[in-house]
Amino acid sequence: MKPLYCPITVDNFLDVYAASLNKKGEELCGDKIKYRRTDHKLTIVLSDGLGSGVKANILATLTTEILLTMLDADVPLEEVIKTVIATLPMCKVRKIAYSTFTIIQVNAETNHFTVTNFDNPACFYLRDGKIAPLTTRIENILDRQISISEGYLQRGDFLGAVSDGVLYAGMGITLNFGWGWEQISQYIEQVFTHKAHTARSIIQEVIQKTHSLYQGEVGDDATVVGIYIRKRKPLMIFTGPPLNQDQDVEYVERLLDFKGKKIVCGGTTGNIVANYLNEAIETDLSTLRKDVPPIGMLSYVNLLTEGILTISKATEYLKNCDCDLSHLRFDNNGAYLLSKEILQADSILFLVGQSINEFYQNPLLPKNISIRRNLIEDLVQFLRSKQKEVVIEYC
Repeated sequence: MKPLYCPITVDNFLDVYAASLNKKGEELCGDKIKYRRTDHKLTIVLSDGLGSGVKANILATLTTEILLTMLDADVPLEEVIKTVIATLPMCKVRKIAYSTFTIIQVNAETNHFTVTNFDNPACFYLRDGKIAPLTTRIENILDRQISISEGYLQRGDFLGAVSDGVLYAGMGITLNFGWGWEQISQYIEQVFTHKAHTARSIIQEVIQKTHSLYQGEVGDDATVVGIYIRKRKPLMIFTGPPLNQDQDVEYVERLLDFKGKKIVCGGTTGNIVANYLNEAIETDLSTLRKDVPPIGMLSYVNLLTEGILTISKATEYLKNCDCDLSHLRFDNNGAYLLSKEILQADSILFLVGQSINEFYQNPLLPKNISIRRNLIEDLVQFLRSKQKEVVIEYC
C-alpha cells in the first residue's frame, strides 16, 4: 500500500541526534553513525560491525562511508546495496553479515522518507506520540533480505533506529532476552508524554535507559539515532556595513523583517540599525571581558555585539566545544552569547557588509579581502562541517 502524502510546512526542521554506548572494556564503538544534509535530502546511515572493538569499528566505518558516499552521488539504491554486500561478505563461521546497516533518507522538499534495513532492528515511527505502523516491503538482493519502509513525515513525528545492543540491554539480568522492541516503543511513547520534544531529549532518554538496564556492564555496542520534526529556529547575523551606504536602510529593514532571531555584530553596523530605529545603544558593562568587548542593547535585536574580536572569540568557543551546546563553557560575555545563539539555531543567514574598516584591515591583504570576510568564511566552513544549514550573503 502506498503511503499517503502529507503536506509539509516550509518552516519544518529535521532535527537529528545520535548517541552510543561502547561495550565495556572497548575504547572504540563497533557501531557507526554518519549523516549528511544537502539542500534536497537528508541521509543517515547506522552500521553495526560484527563483534566489538577495533575490528567492528573498522567494518562499521567502511560500511557507513561506502553507503553515504554512493548515496550522496545519487547511485541507485540497489547498486549501493550490492556494492556493500559484495565488499563485506558473510562470516563463514557464524553465518551472519560482517556488518549490518540501516539507511534513512528524507526528501527535504516533500518530507517523503525511505528506510532501508539490513539485519538491524526495525525502526520506530511515532505520530502524535504513538507508535505507528510503517509501510514495508521485502526485497532480495544478492540472496540477502532487505526491508524497505516508506512514508511521509509531518511536524511532531519521530523516526528512530537502533543497533541490536539496545534491544539486548538487560538480557540475563531479569531472566529475559533483553529490553525488546515493544518495550522500547512503549518507553519512547512515555518520553513523548513527559519530556520536552527534541531529537536530543528523546535519544538521550533511550540511551540512558539502555545504560541503566546494563547496570554498568554494557554487553554490546548500543546506538540510537533519530529524527524529530519540529518548527525551524532561524537566525540572521548582520555584520559589517554594506558596501553601498545608500543600501543601509534596505538591509536594516530586511533584518527587522526577518522571521527568526536577529543578531548584529559590529559597532558601525549597530549604529546603522540604531539610527534607523532612532535609538541610542545601551552598553551592558557586566559582559565586558579582557578579550571580549561588552554587548549592547537595541529594540527588536536579540543580541548586539562588537564585530571582529567577538566573532573570532566565538569561533574559538565553537571549535573548542565541537559545536555541542552541552560542552559550551558558560561565561556571560558577547562571544559566549553569540556562540549559544548559533548552536541553538537550525539555519543561519550571515548578511555580511563588505565596507572595510581600515582599523581592522591587514595591510598585507588586497583591499577587497577583509579580515571580517575571512573570519566569517572560516566560521561558516566549520559550521557546515558540523551539518549546520548556513548561507552567506554579501552586501
